Formats: sequence, structure tokens, C-alpha cells
Amino acid sequence: MVNALYTAKSTAEGGRKGTVQSSDGNLNLNLSMPKGLGGTEDAGTTNPEQLFSAGYAACFDSALQMVAGQAKKNISSKVTAEISIGQVEGGFGLSAKLHAEISGVSQDEAVELVKAAHQVCPYSNATRGNIDVEISATAV
Repeated sequence: MVNALYTAKSTAEGGRKGTVQSSDGNLNLNLSMPKGLGGTEDAGTTNPEQLFSAGYAACFDSALQMVAGQAKKNISSKVTAEISIGQVEGGFGLSAKLHAEISGVSQDEAVELVKAAHQVCPYSNATRGNIDVEISATAV
């Protein structure tokens, strides 16, 4: 990347059973291993997959709002991201499912907006070709 517009910096300590904190202190979270991975999933904690799903959902919704604006569509939207972790040859891998609920457009327009957002979203661009990503839309 030639000219970074913004850089986020966070530090993790203790892996999946430790903490993660952003350099500005706004993010300061305790981590625990999910039960699905053999952990205790302690109350009040999070894990890397939840953090990734939150970031992807927010970023994708922003990309969706941007492409809708470019298409002169006045929408309201909500994006849910599911990030799954599982075993792959040689270790572990991730997959993603993104579902957008969009008001103000037809079902066909909602599908087209989600496809367009998937082309410009930084998370989609980072994961493209690296993990399976399913996208879907519902006009509400």
C-alpha cells in the first residue's frame, strides 16, 4: 500500500486466554477460548472470531452505504457477519457469511448493492481468495 490513510494498532498478550488492547486504550478486552474450541468461554470476555466478525460487519455496512449513495439509493441497512473457525489441512482456517438487511430498495437491488459492496469493502478485498465468503441480502 502506497499511502496508508489510517493505521490501527492493538497488542495481544496471553493469546486466546489473555487480553487485547488498542494503542489509544479505547479497546481493552479480556479474551477466553470459545467452548467450541475446548475453552471455558468466560462471561464478559471475547475472542478473535467475535472481533473479526464485528469489524467485518461494520466495514461491510459502511461499504454498502457508500455504494448505495453512489447509486443514488436512500437505504437503511444492517449487516450480520458470521466468522467460523475449523480445521483445515495443516492447521485451522476461517470462513465468513455476510447477510445484509436493506430497506428502501427491491430484492434485486439489494442483491446488486451487496455484490457491489463486496467489491469495495477492505475486509472483502483482504479475504478474497483466502477464505470462503458467502454474501446474501434481504430487502425489508
